[in-house]
Amino acid sequence: MYAKVKSLGVFGLDAFGVTVECDISNGLPRFDLVGLPDAVVKESRERVRASVKNCHLDFPVSRITVNIAPADIKKEGSVYDLPVFIAILKASGQLKGDTDGFAFVGELSLDGEIRRVNGILPMLIKARDSGAQAVFIPAENELEGSVLDGIEVLPVKNIFEVIKHIAGVEKITPCYSSEFSQDKTAYSIDFSDVKGQHEAKRALEISAAGGHNCLMIGPPGAGKSMLAKRLPTILPDMSFEEKLETTKIYSIAGRIPKGTALINERPFRAPHYTVSAQALTGGGTAIKPGEISLAHNGVLFMDEFPEFDRRAKESLRQPIEDGIVNIARTSGSVTYPSNIMMLCAMNPCPCGFFGHPTKECKCTPAAKKRYLDKISGPILDRIDIHIEVTPVLYDQLSDKAKGESSAVIKERVDKARAVQRERFKGTDVTCNAKMTPQMTKAFCVLSDEANNLLKISFEKLGMSARAYDKILRISRTIADLDNSKNIELNHIAEALQYRSLDRKYWSMEE
Repeated sequence: MYAKVKSLGVFGLDAFGVTVECDISNGLPRFDLVGLPDAVVKESRERVRASVKNCHLDFPVSRITVNIAPADIKKEGSVYDLPVFIAILKASGQLKGDTDGFAFVGELSLDGEIRRVNGILPMLIKARDSGAQAVFIPAENELEGSVLDGIEVLPVKNIFEVIKHIAGVEKITPCYSSEFSQDKTAYSIDFSDVKGQHEAKRALEISAAGGHNCLMIGPPGAGKSMLAKRLPTILPDMSFEEKLETTKIYSIAGRIPKGTALINERPFRAPHYTVSAQALTGGGTAIKPGEISLAHNGVLFMDEFPEFDRRAKESLRQPIEDGIVNIARTSGSVTYPSNIMMLCAMNPCPCGFFGHPTKECKCTPAAKKRYLDKISGPILDRIDIHIEVTPVLYDQLSDKAKGESSAVIKERVDKARAVQRERFKGTDVTCNAKMTPQMTKAFCVLSDEANNLLKISFEKLGMSARAYDKILRISRTIADLDNSKNIELNHIAEALQYRSLDRKYWSMEE
């Protein structure tokens, strides 16, 4: 007897169609599973065998061959338990009913319960695009499945619900596309909590308005981490497409919070400085997204930046520049998106007090140079804004007056982003920081005074071509915040301030 059912798999960020074939023939009892399965897929033989028996069904005492096609793609994970179970029941004549148009995904427990799996969202998108009528998914993935319309998504708790639905005895109610709340995220932290630091707040506002990477340098306790954690409160709201793409990544990584259908907040990832290069970029035996991709459409905060492993820091070069992460392994090549804002924080020296107004730095010039040299020139050049975070004075800390709130700052950021959306309409570019060289040339029109200042600064400071482009893009964002069509002298002057700290610290003589 022969039977086949449809299923789905995930490789990288995309899903692919899978056909599970089962052949039951005469011969010595044997259960073979082929089709380039990994160890977890091979173990499904024992899960399926036990589930069939514990559900009081008959496990065929024959030669059973299950093929998971296409055979040239490695199959990973426990997602194929359910389709293998259904294929065996069909081939043995125990399941009556038509399964054409259905696809099955889910992990089986030994008593027939169906457990959640990762990657449901991209699999459902693939099933819908390939014309499937309905997909059986674990009930635990129901919220995630409710994100899509255009396909019937059937959440099931156990194997009996699947059998009854196929047999027409008891139909399962599909989960329908949810009405997602458009309410703004309520944060428990706010920029009004930050005392002083007006220059740093301004730099982060520009960073948020244009999607620019930012580096904060300052002594311990100056408020770098406090400022960084409040950056998401002023970022523009995500579009539905951004939410869907971010949710796909979290679905594949198995990171969707319980009770959540769609990721509505911009991600804020803050890996510890002991993180490996592979954990940042992604990879592993079963390729999974790393911290860079988990921060897609959000912020990657790297505190104590010099302390990160050099390989980890250098692995950021391509993602920052291209907005993607390419991972090549023996099992294949995967491309993950990495449209991130990178926010870094660091001390000016090992002891942290170089340049402090009241505390003396104990570091030798050589020690300071070694510390700063942990950050390479190419990485530093890719960070748009460099800002010094100075210690807060007592009068500022004791001031009872509330500072400017995140809502007020966000309003200005939203207006600047609206200008940019109109500017880049019809392209893949979403903000000034992602402009191509051609766009930079077209949209960064300078007044004569601004052009003269930039020319003098370029020649005297010995800027790279990349730094030149960064200054133009930063000044374009400042002009957008100022609702100015052209880039004026004050816009260029402010932008130049955000590219001067590398001269102050990294030009120190040993």
